[in-house]
Amino acid sequence: MTEVLPSSPLLQERGAVAGPPGSPDAAVAWHYGDPFGEQRAAAQRVAVVDRSHRFVMTLTGRERLSWLHTISSQAVADLADGRSAENLDLDLNGRVLHHFVLTDLDATVWIDTEGERGPALLDYLSKMVFWADVQPQAAPGYAVLSLLGPRVTTLTAALGVEALPEVYAAVRLGDRDGFLRRMPWPTEDSYDLIVPRAELADWWARLTAAGAEPAGLWTYEALRVAALRPRIGIDTDDRTIPHEVRWIGDIAEQGAVHLNKGCYRGQETVARVQNLGKPPRHLVLLHLDGSADARPAVGDPVTAAGRTVGRLGTVIDHHELGPIALALIKRTVPADTKLDAGPMAAAIDPDSVPSDDEPQAGRLAVERLRGR
Repeated sequence: MTEVLPSSPLLQERGAVAGPPGSPDAAVAWHYGDPFGEQRAAAQRVAVVDRSHRFVMTLTGRERLSWLHTISSQAVADLADGRSAENLDLDLNGRVLHHFVLTDLDATVWIDTEGERGPALLDYLSKMVFWADVQPQAAPGYAVLSLLGPRVTTLTAALGVEALPEVYAAVRLGDRDGFLRRMPWPTEDSYDLIVPRAELADWWARLTAAGAEPAGLWTYEALRVAALRPRIGIDTDDRTIPHEVRWIGDIAEQGAVHLNKGCYRGQETVARVQNLGKPPRHLVLLHLDGSADARPAVGDPVTAAGRTVGRLGTVIDHHELGPIALALIKRTVPADTKLDAGPMAAAIDPDSVPSDDEPQAGRLAVERLRGR
């Protein structure tokens, strides 16, 4: 059994306040004394965030990519060296069990996912090997840091890279162990470092000395929510399917589900919703009335006139938008509906409501066959 990762050594940094007790983020810094200032640094300058509570694992072996392609939702069989992708593990009914980010670099696939879910994902992958030439293995000796902000460009020398990679590309950190990967979220300028855990403090010191400002996970989460990017286990529940939470799309579309690849577990549900149906819920951004003394919690019901119409996900304070949240809301609920999220009044951000008015290809084909 893989052990739970201990608290980050970076919690010893000046001003660090740990994440809420009992939360998935208790092992890292939630903020360093100025949460909104840290968010502004990430949006306008450059900030470094400790995400070392992510679970890191590796896949090695000649068939690592072709094998992963057959058991997950993304098309990765031909993923080039130095390229990354987002991916899902679904159950037989197409419900999301795991979301993970992967990078193939120098004959190794690096995977990172939620810390609490990592052991279960590794266990599943290990059980699916059978006769394939692939070796899944935990990599507790490695950890994730994230750099956010337009001034990441000023850190190339500190990172040991000649140029920053493109979205979903990765480069080695000079002659040091680890790599730098660019992501399309939570901001336009988002980069992950996967580095040896023993070198976290050294990397933190190097990056902050070069101008990166310390920011807690509060910053990362606020920007993620504003960008409408879900987090597995918080913004999803045990009924969530990919169409509900914006995970449909190939790598070029910054999605986690390729719609034109071979069979994988849960594909039937994905194809049926894509071609014939509509998802029962969709992920939206809520603006919350911050005047209430009590705050809603993850999983609280979202109600309209006393009737439950959704489920609350991440609740966070944003430096510009104020109290906001992600929520899974029934697709049929109009955007102007007055809602309550726990003790707070809530309103759907109309720009966050996905458009699903176009008829699906499968539905059109059925109607053609019926002569309509």
